Amino acid sequence: MAISICVFDAYGTLFDVGSAARRAAEEPGREAFAARWQALAELWRQKQLQYTWLRAATGVHSDFWRVTQDGLDYALEVEGLAGDADLRARLLQLYWELEAYPEVPAMLEALKAEGLATAILSNGSPAMLEAAVGSAGIGDRLDAVISAESCGVFKPDYRVYDLVGHRFGVAAREVLFVSSNGWDAWGATAYGFRTVWVNRRGEPLDRLTMPPERVTGDLAALPGIAAEL
Repeated sequence: MAISICVFDAYGTLFDVGSAARRAAEEPGREAFAARWQALAELWRQKQLQYTWLRAATGVHSDFWRVTQDGLDYALEVEGLAGDADLRARLLQLYWELEAYPEVPAMLEALKAEGLATAILSNGSPAMLEAAVGSAGIGDRLDAVISAESCGVFKPDYRVYDLVGHRFGVAAREVLFVSSNGWDAWGATAYGFRTVWVNRRGEPLDRLTMPPERVTGDLAALPGIAAEL
């Protein structure tokens, strides 16, 4: 069955989640933070993801913005920055203005030129996703932006992946799902999507039984991959 739609995770896949901390570190007066921003950004992301998994597993849901704030507060405390209210506010503001990876606009244009539909499927709240898409200027290259919030649970719960079929009326094997998160690519593979893991950091494959169909270092190669499948 041919691919008819490419569906993307948002954070870490289309949008650089480290850009908020990086941009804050570049601002005047944040020289002390500049030496620590990478460690904070990494821990912030780790806790953000862990909190989605725990909430999905326990059924204690809150939206992704709450999870994002909780992850940042944990990271700030670990880095000894919990008392810096100005830094916290600035980091959260910048999270609404995340940068897209450089290859994203041209990649989406190439997919659209080949007649494929494109969409986002993300744990992000609708308002967060709208802000990120607008900041990156890619809204005209997307047919839909789908939030897990509509079903009240986070990926990799199958109910989130179900949202693609509900929105587009396609079979799972018509969907090419693309994520930089290995756990998300594995979950989508188990669901029945065709999958690509965007392994930007050259990490080893997770020891799970449902690996993604393809692995690539960035999104530039995706139109070619989609054409081959």
